[in-house]
Amino acid sequence: MVTTPPEAAADGIIHLRAAGVSLVLDLRGNGLPAVLHWGADLGDLSRQDLDRLAEAVTMPPIAGFPDAVPRAALLPEHGTGWPGRPGLTGHRQGGDWSPLFTRDSLELDTAAQSVKVRATDAAARLSLVLEAGLTTSGLVRMRAAVRNDDPGRDYTLDGLLLALPVPDTATELLDLTGRWCRERAPQRRPFTQGTWLRETRSGRTGHDAPLVLAAGTAGFGFGTGEVWGLHLAWSGNHRVLAERLPTGRPVIAAGELLLPGELMLGPGEEYTGPWLYASHSGQGLDDLSARFHDHLRFRPGHPNRPRPVVLNTWEAVYFDHDLDRLTHLADRGAEVGVERFVLDDGWFRHRRDDRAGLGDWYVDEKVWPNGLHPLISHVRGLGMEFGLWVEPEMINPDSDLARAHPECILATGGRTPADRRFQQVLDLTHPEAYAHILQRLDALLSEYDIAYLKWDHNRELVDAGHSPGGEPAVHAQTLAVYALLDELRRRHPGLEIESCASGGGRVDLAILERTDRVWASDCNDALERQSINRWTQLLLPPELIGSHIGAARSHTTGRTHDLTFRAGTALFGHLGIEWDLTRATETERTELARWIALHKQLRGLLHTGRVVRIDHPDPALWAHGVVSQDRTEAIFALTAVATPLAALPGTVRLRGLDLNTTYRLRPLPPADRAPGMERGTPAWCTRVGITLPGSVLARVGIQIPALHPEQLLLLHLTKD
Repeated sequence: MVTTPPEAAADGIIHLRAAGVSLVLDLRGNGLPAVLHWGADLGDLSRQDLDRLAEAVTMPPIAGFPDAVPRAALLPEHGTGWPGRPGLTGHRQGGDWSPLFTRDSLELDTAAQSVKVRATDAAARLSLVLEAGLTTSGLVRMRAAVRNDDPGRDYTLDGLLLALPVPDTATELLDLTGRWCRERAPQRRPFTQGTWLRETRSGRTGHDAPLVLAAGTAGFGFGTGEVWGLHLAWSGNHRVLAERLPTGRPVIAAGELLLPGELMLGPGEEYTGPWLYASHSGQGLDDLSARFHDHLRFRPGHPNRPRPVVLNTWEAVYFDHDLDRLTHLADRGAEVGVERFVLDDGWFRHRRDDRAGLGDWYVDEKVWPNGLHPLISHVRGLGMEFGLWVEPEMINPDSDLARAHPECILATGGRTPADRRFQQVLDLTHPEAYAHILQRLDALLSEYDIAYLKWDHNRELVDAGHSPGGEPAVHAQTLAVYALLDELRRRHPGLEIESCASGGGRVDLAILERTDRVWASDCNDALERQSINRWTQLLLPPELIGSHIGAARSHTTGRTHDLTFRAGTALFGHLGIEWDLTRATETERTELARWIALHKQLRGLLHTGRVVRIDHPDPALWAHGVVSQDRTEAIFALTAVATPLAALPGTVRLRGLDLNTTYRLRPLPPADRAPGMERGTPAWCTRVGITLPGSVLARVGIQIPALHPEQLLLLHLTKD
């Protein structure tokens, strides 16, 4: 779509458009791009329209500030008088700390709806390349690179942040926080004067990562309000921030967090920051999420075959690996419809518990005298794929590798970091360590028929220094992990990899360039997973979120739930099982098989449709679903997460439907009845269901049945 007249581009105002979003960049003069508008599509604007837009939003002089009020540049510069956090921070032994760039060239790609700016600061001897554009789904995508042009002196890079302005009407902030087994908990606050800063220093994305920082109009919800949000595609340390400045210009920004002295750019060396993705929505968080989901689904490497139903062995056998027991478990899995059998931790040398063996990636000869061949042959004979758990970035001090190469542990020098789960981090920035891990994984994938790796990461990076000097190494370690994943996938086309980091500790778009799903949490408690899955979908579509049916009594919380609640919760993701099916009753296995058959029937809808999360006034009632792209079919879950405030929780409006289409709405077996419904079942809640226009379902709604806490009901809607 060519929407910027060539003469307007030459004059320095560029209008990019995609999927209902406009990004108007001001490049008048010779400075860096500033944003005149980021938000709803403005339509075709003439050169005169763009000039007048600039006039309409340019701030007049303000007492106490430079005569020309600093603009909201994509990379804010202290040298312009910008009163907020600068985009580029660094120095040369105290000098060159306030660069001010002059634009050298501008490349406009109207087909790709993107611009590339090259700029220099001749005095500071720095060069900058800034890329910005809109993806086909309407996401802003941008990054920057800085180069040291001084032929004789290093440049200490402290940080590189990119920023986007949001309107004054954005008065609330939302981001996510959490911990192990309680990932992605939402938190809100007013967007007031000053800086709201979130930093992750765990060496990975983190259980407490913001995931998306959103600024929006007061009271914005899943279906209401205007929202602007950003995500940094980086798996190491990072920072995100929101600033409301004395000039009245609020911005949101993000970039990699660099440790002291971590990046010293030698003469001619360059640092390229991670991609920043930003989404705008005029109709709440669901549309903001939809842009991220569409972007991921448009990728050439997005999983394009039905997501196999997984049986993971961890909560079934833990470290107790026995061929007979595991083949029996595989038999039970195949009977209920499992398509991928994953052998978890405990298969490699010395690994009888979590105290030893990491780094020694050889099949344990004592436990597996014939290797993994008998188990894999049995699994493949049952028609299932075979997957294997690995944790390549870690090392146990009690391992052959650590005894032979203690220098390969990430440490600052002079001390060993505190243990976590009896393990340390393997320094993949050492070429020998990297080569060892690559060779061992390549050998396993070459010898065995392995379709899938569950790639774990069970500790944070503490005192993460590179030996022998102890220099900070999180940045280099992150790039080494990317290179390792890329090389393995190059050598083994078709291999699928799951990003697991103590559960959901590494969820970001950069790791998903190299993996096929994330393990959202080590917690399979269905009540916890209702929230974890709900908010992971802020960024990721359901098919990328591993969600498993655990045993009745949760391994991590001790709660007990019936199978309908567990399975109905896991249904809306990449479905799996984390349960010793050899101990399940015949009745439980029969019911489980029904759920797996239902998932297979619906996964074409669940894994391609539009996610809908419904705002309901009673916090005890959650409702969510998926609507097909053509809006002819939908599935919704009505879930009681607590006791309702009223005897009945009222009505629920089913958003996302075609208002002009008539739908048949029915309860969906096996979740068509639930405890509590005998106290109040609405007239529509029968096998026949009810036929209503989408306008009625979306604007009036349906009465919610009485449900006991931690119960759910599934609804299926089809075009009548």
